[in-house]
Amino acid sequence: MNDWAIPDRRSPGTPPSRFRSGRGTASEADGFSRRSFLRGGAFLAGGTALMALGGCGAVARPQEQLSFWHLLTGSDGRTLTTMIDEFTAANTDVKVRQTILGWGSPYYTKLAMASAGGRAPDIAVMHSARVPGYAPGGLLDAWDADLLADLGVSAETVPELVWKKGLNGDRVLSVAMDTHPFVLYYDKTAASTAGVLDAGGLITGADSPEGFRDVALAMAEVTGGHGLAYGFLNDPSNMWRMFYTWYKQTGAEMSFPEGGTVQYDRDAAMTSLEWIVSLLDDEVASSSNDGGTAISEFATGRTGMFLGGVWEIGTFKENDIDLGMQVIPTVFDNPVAFCDSHSFVLPHQSSPDAWKREKSHEFVADLLKSSLQWAEAGHIPAYTPVLESPAYQELVPQRDYADAVDYVVYDPEAWFSGSGSDLHRHFGDAMQSVYMGSVKPADGLDAFVDRINTLMSRPSPV
Repeated sequence: MNDWAIPDRRSPGTPPSRFRSGRGTASEADGFSRRSFLRGGAFLAGGTALMALGGCGAVARPQEQLSFWHLLTGSDGRTLTTMIDEFTAANTDVKVRQTILGWGSPYYTKLAMASAGGRAPDIAVMHSARVPGYAPGGLLDAWDADLLADLGVSAETVPELVWKKGLNGDRVLSVAMDTHPFVLYYDKTAASTAGVLDAGGLITGADSPEGFRDVALAMAEVTGGHGLAYGFLNDPSNMWRMFYTWYKQTGAEMSFPEGGTVQYDRDAAMTSLEWIVSLLDDEVASSSNDGGTAISEFATGRTGMFLGGVWEIGTFKENDIDLGMQVIPTVFDNPVAFCDSHSFVLPHQSSPDAWKREKSHEFVADLLKSSLQWAEAGHIPAYTPVLESPAYQELVPQRDYADAVDYVVYDPEAWFSGSGSDLHRHFGDAMQSVYMGSVKPADGLDAFVDRINTLMSRPSPV
């Protein structure tokens, strides 16, 4: 347990749970916990026989399993397994059985089919931007907000914009464990030599289109390569992250009203696309980088800056880089941190087991309170007591982009949006040649809008 946590894995000042945490203790109100009341019926029919066999001793409850689906592999998967092991060590009456499925559409398709077919797991991970597409189809059950609050998780313990993303009306449909924004990485040594590092160790002077370009070129003078590494070839999600970051910085909105057409600001979209093309000029940044090449450029010191997701932090920490990270500079008018979140959901069950549902709440609350180790992998904890803890403030460079939680922007809501979605795929199909400079931005934008309008004319498949 971390030294800033308190006994019973609750945050400071949190009142005791209305329902005890799986140890068979009685409710203070009526002598029985809700779990005992709801699940005790299985023992009543054979109560006389059990008493005869067991004398006056209590009947031991066999260890039960919570089924947990997620799409986290690699270092994230290993970290999550460690957190799960810690939970089960403290809760010996339950075992968490993990099922790990392929990232992207295969995972979400299987999760939807399991929920619709009555074979849903007890808990699952979803990207927050994917949740709105599942809510109308009744594929998710709501969390018990009162029970979560008793366990120390509420609107008061999660950043406002992140908590609101988990709501569907007044129902809590998802509980975020993190935010993982699109950020700016940089080599502090190169930035200092280039004269673009402020006293706090952050990039300075990049708060306008001209300033950003000047900073990149100053870094290129130091490294001898490009000023900025950015990979987009065959990576539609990364193309979308770049575009939507700059688009939202202009203050423009985008929405996909059901039964309508794409609502967007064409001038802002063109401004964003023309700005991107101006960066991918083979001077500031390559016009033909894929993700691996961009990572290699930055990791080997051939560029001084890199645009990408926070999950790349482990890769760069393994290299000899004086690593800095911060929220992407506000080149236009509004600070923006494009992101998604790993969130916990309750896939729909027609007859949920009350004991497992309570344990699911305890499990999720425990993972949020233990998320300091999750932060080490780059993710920004969604649990404020962890985010504000002295231990988190010692994490460098993680602490330097934690203010992203105040500016988070998720995908526009639609059944086809979210991480690895059709929205990203169609954007990439229309825009890859634009980014490479062989198709005009206006033509690529028209192609993208036409494809999304076609999607919007179809009913949600879930």
